[in-house]
Amino acid sequence: MTKKMNVESFNLDHTKVAAPYIRLAGTTKGASGDVIYKYDLRFNQPNKDHMEMPGLHSLEHMMAEFSRNHHGQIVDISPMGCQTGFYLSVINDDSYEAILELVEKTLKDVLEATEVPACNEVQCGWAASHSLEGAKEIATRMLAKRDEWTQVFADGE
Repeated sequence: MTKKMNVESFNLDHTKVAAPYIRLAGTTKGASGDVIYKYDLRFNQPNKDHMEMPGLHSLEHMMAEFSRNHHGQIVDISPMGCQTGFYLSVINDDSYEAILELVEKTLKDVLEATEVPACNEVQCGWAASHSLEGAKEIATRMLAKRDEWTQVFADGE
């Protein structure tokens, strides 16, 4: 048995998941009663494929900006260091269906985009590393498998 780790995703058996998927990774209750829901938006199969950085970086900018047009309780969208997905955190919204709809609408916005928001040296820490086309390719692949997003494990767990 592997020692239980403090980080939820380190306790997830990455060899048993079947990307793409969207899963609730955890909740955190604040002192005032607010609840933060953290979702694992897995775009690529761990240890088999990953997103290239320029496309991932642009997708991060677009998802961070566009998602807030569809949901008023977003805390953060951040890329995973392994380049296989993103974490999405929302406050006080426990509707999994609303999250699926949010991601779908946001990715459709990516496909319609003509530029990457904040893609300049004033607003971005590595403005030279962007790809609108790469972001659109990633979004297209994820949307093409929309019917698989609720299935996290290959064996149907």
